[in-house]
Amino acid sequence: MLCFSRRSLSSLLRSSFHLRGDPAAAAAVSCSSPFSDLVGGIKRLHSRAGNAILWRNSQLCCSQRRFFEGEQVSFSLFRCFSGGNDNVPRLDRKFFLQLWVLESKKLKALEKRYRIVSKHRRNYSQPTLQQPPVSQSMSGLLEPKTSEEVKIATLLARSNLLVTRDIEWANLVLGFEQENRYIVVDVCYPQAPVGSIREQSNLIARQLLRTRRPFVASITDALGNELFRVRRPFWWITSSIYAEIDGEEIGVVHRRWHLWRRIYDLYLGNTQFAVVENPGFWNWTFTVKDADGEVLAQIDRDWRGFGFEIFTDAGQYVIRFGKADAAAKTGPATMIEELEVKRPLTLSERAVVLTLAISLDNDYFSRHGGWGIPFMAVGE
Repeated sequence: MLCFSRRSLSSLLRSSFHLRGDPAAAAAVSCSSPFSDLVGGIKRLHSRAGNAILWRNSQLCCSQRRFFEGEQVSFSLFRCFSGGNDNVPRLDRKFFLQLWVLESKKLKALEKRYRIVSKHRRNYSQPTLQQPPVSQSMSGLLEPKTSEEVKIATLLARSNLLVTRDIEWANLVLGFEQENRYIVVDVCYPQAPVGSIREQSNLIARQLLRTRRPFVASITDALGNELFRVRRPFWWITSSIYAEIDGEEIGVVHRRWHLWRRIYDLYLGNTQFAVVENPGFWNWTFTVKDADGEVLAQIDRDWRGFGFEIFTDAGQYVIRFGKADAAAKTGPATMIEELEVKRPLTLSERAVVLTLAISLDNDYFSRHGGWGIPFMAVGE
């Protein structure tokens, strides 16, 4: 015979259901007392796992004495923890341990699933970088013939490229020479860059040798994949710059000395395929011609405004490769007037022309130091 008050017995049931991991049943016990009908009957309380606790018939008798607001209840209680009915689960320590292990595994599986779903949702919300499509179809002379040309086709199979150099604020304000960085944009798809160029050089050599310093520049696509490199060694009288793919030299640009003219020889392997002869002074158009004087490509140094040209080195170059044929133009390129050329350059030759643009920027359009002026806004 056990004696319990209503309040203490409800607390005991709530603790039991919390141990079994069933908060819903515990809440149900808290809201309504299972002893509202105290005369006879069989009481069944089911958990979410389908386990039941069977309370056997007992003769409940209530005393007439009351303590405060609760009634004292006296009854005989038999718990069906073992034996009796085989259909009722055995509620011993081992059973609760197994139940706890199953609940822990279930919670871990739910947490893992939630993390995976949250990760996918974050990925969907973030914009993904994509390489803009080429503006010239890779057919005829533009068809890649080697594995090296396949690698650079996504950058150079285009009719016009806009190469813009970043502003070097340390050079502008303090005269501290920084590594050159460029952004390459297809004129047909100006909303996103198609590549970038970044110099890698020694800090001390940049400050002492300035424009004669040796450096290596990596040319990458919009996704950051390296396509090829240009290597420019130290020079004293005339400069040379080499184009390399996977460590193998594919072309070179040699500068010829002249008092005022700007002359460059372009080689593919050991064979010269073009020459640039600029009259110098204020002429900023560099036309690439073959041995017969026919136009193959053109590099224009754009005027960006008084502030940019006087105070910064942020030059902008337009490389015009010209049109191959009307059928080779795709997308927005069909609406852009292109340069008339004798023949379209191959992908390897275009890599050498892009190398020439980097050499021009370092030879003639790079400052020898900053002005040492305070920060000021400049515009076009």
